Amino acid sequence: MGTMPVLSRRAFVFGSAAVAGGVVFGSYGQAQDNPASPGTTNPLAADLGPDSVAFNPWVEISPDRITLIAQHADIGQGVGSIQPIMIAEELDLELGQFEVRFAGPSPAYFNTGFAHEIAPFMAADQSLEAEKGRVAALEWLRQSGLQMTGGSSAIPDTYEKLRVAGAVARETLKAAAARRSGAAIADIRTEAGHVILPDGTRMPYVALSAEAAKIPPVTDVKLRNPSQWRLIGKPMERLDIRAKVTGEIIFGIDRKMDGMVYAAVKLNPNKGQPIRSYDASKAQSMPGVSEILKISNGIAVIATNSWYAMQAAERVECVWEPSRYPPDQDGHWDIVRSSFTAEFLAKQWRNDGDIDAGLKEGTLLEAEYRAPYVGHQPLEPLNGIGIVTDDRMEIWVGHQPPQSVQYIAAKAIGMKPEQVTFHNEWSGGSFGHRLEFENVRALAEIANQLRGTPVKIVFSREQDFLQDIPRQIAIGRYRGSVKDGKIVAADVQVASTPPFKELLGRMDMPPNAPDGQLAVGIWNMYYDIPNYRAASFEVQGVSPTTTWRSVGASANGFFTESFIDELIHAAGLDPLQARIDMCKIPIYRTLLQTVGDMAGWNGPLGNGKGRGVAFVEAFGTAVAEIVEVTMTDSGIRIDKVWVAADVGKIVDPVNFENQVQGGVVWGLGHAMNCELTYANGSVQQTNYNHHEAMRMYQCPVIEVRGLENDYTVRGIGEPPVPPAAPALANAIFAATGKRIREMPFNKFIDFV
Repeated sequence: MGTMPVLSRRAFVFGSAAVAGGVVFGSYGQAQDNPASPGTTNPLAADLGPDSVAFNPWVEISPDRITLIAQHADIGQGVGSIQPIMIAEELDLELGQFEVRFAGPSPAYFNTGFAHEIAPFMAADQSLEAEKGRVAALEWLRQSGLQMTGGSSAIPDTYEKLRVAGAVARETLKAAAARRSGAAIADIRTEAGHVILPDGTRMPYVALSAEAAKIPPVTDVKLRNPSQWRLIGKPMERLDIRAKVTGEIIFGIDRKMDGMVYAAVKLNPNKGQPIRSYDASKAQSMPGVSEILKISNGIAVIATNSWYAMQAAERVECVWEPSRYPPDQDGHWDIVRSSFTAEFLAKQWRNDGDIDAGLKEGTLLEAEYRAPYVGHQPLEPLNGIGIVTDDRMEIWVGHQPPQSVQYIAAKAIGMKPEQVTFHNEWSGGSFGHRLEFENVRALAEIANQLRGTPVKIVFSREQDFLQDIPRQIAIGRYRGSVKDGKIVAADVQVASTPPFKELLGRMDMPPNAPDGQLAVGIWNMYYDIPNYRAASFEVQGVSPTTTWRSVGASANGFFTESFIDELIHAAGLDPLQARIDMCKIPIYRTLLQTVGDMAGWNGPLGNGKGRGVAFVEAFGTAVAEIVEVTMTDSGIRIDKVWVAADVGKIVDPVNFENQVQGGVVWGLGHAMNCELTYANGSVQQTNYNHHEAMRMYQCPVIEVRGLENDYTVRGIGEPPVPPAAPALANAIFAATGKRIREMPFNKFIDFV
């Protein structure tokens, strides 16, 4: 891979600022065009009340309240807390002095955090060419106005621009106070939601809103030195925790409206196919039922509450169009196995050295790995509320790409996207589920048949499972050679459905390039192996698939780190030290050393105990994990997990630790137990008892350490997931001598 030259962070920020203009530096007028996206105005300007001011798309102050905008969807990861806190840091607000509102659809909220992911350079590459590529990606994002939550991008996207947004508001309020009082701006300061004049007079921000609305925003601002921070980087209680514990917070499933009716659906379990016919005679007379409607891929029951509607929907007898994919699971695996041909080659991502010659040296190893379909299974099932009139639709739903919700809903009922008003809701989990549109499309069709009436749709748990578009199915075929205590070569081939490409296709945004998620975990492999080749093959004709927490890395990380472990073992090396020695990126080597120090790694444990290590970079964030297990008479017990992650800057230490721990539990639980299989075109697992994650009594102690050595700010929602499965598999091998190459592991070993 060679040594990567270092370019200063300032160079990238400078280039980014030149491209992103007002979005990065918050320079929006109250109603003037947004210089960062020509023709786009400040989205807060249209609905401002009297004597109110919106300094930029993230700060709104009226005579009676301060409202801070959380740009991204809160799907449990803490956006509704940490994003306003980043604004409050620079605006000198205390917790409790402001309200939080989620952003509506607008290109002003385009996601700058995707620039690092879509530019075709490895995360550790700081070369001038790579930085120019990221600036070009940022320009594409600006022009497209792509507004989406995902890819662990919420903090990378907003870390700078939200602080600048707060600083712009702060300095503009100071200017307004100077205009009113005659005091010099240099002698004015701010504190706890007040402007403080030289004589000590305290002017509340809300009392200055009318004055601030009359002057242009002050955009030449200076951010506070981190040594002055009161909130960022300090342990804190999330703003939403108390309301969630007390039940005060309103999730999408909780919202009610006057005159609302309830809808439940029964949709074709053969994904993507319509309904042929139905017989509703057994359901029509059931309690609470008022109507039974046909929609494009099923039926909807309208009733006086969700339970009545769900019960009646199950009694409707439907005749479905058959699936376009193999009806049974074996047929899916057959297609994946047959996809390792030139016809389905998506891209050869790496070709270092001479792989053919390298494989002929020393001892040859071959292994095949499998990753099954798995579901998203958030606790809150899909839901939403919609009202359709003759010329408009209004929709309340927790979702990750707001503009796409407008588009999908409008398309379903023959309207234009600008005729759809979208309100984002608090969501009880997603893991990729709320990037899809099964509930949005159904809700639009139902509400269109009941015009003028608010319709609330709630999927039953079974429908939520049946309609879930799962994680990609994948097979990895790996070959490698070792000689004289070294790994000489590795040839990596993965055949998989393209999850992100398929998602974009359903959004009518089909890409014209291979799905980069098929390369994560094989392309960005940072070990110095002299002969290394990595290629992906695109599987077609099986179940539709979509993004799932950590996407391509969730399978490829398992494949690659398991095989690296096999090669290390064949070479007679220590699993941790060999990784450290092979890793040529200094901050990643430090990460591996750190997790080893945390665990007190000192060779094999013996006595039925084993430790496994894995290292994966996903979405730019490098994570190393060590799992310790014990082989008992009843099966494997997971005792402890150590995790080290480098995100460049830890914005909220408590939330950081929780996100890492949650990712480890998610990754371990699904590796242990979870799989979706098809029979007669339909998923067989329709509730948690058939798709069981880790139980509380199985959960190990998880010790977390965050590092801040990366040259830029990274996200943490997904990256802890990929190393969990291979670290566990490698630990099981260390304890038992048994290699597990297929998830879920409970097919081959018991867990206690």
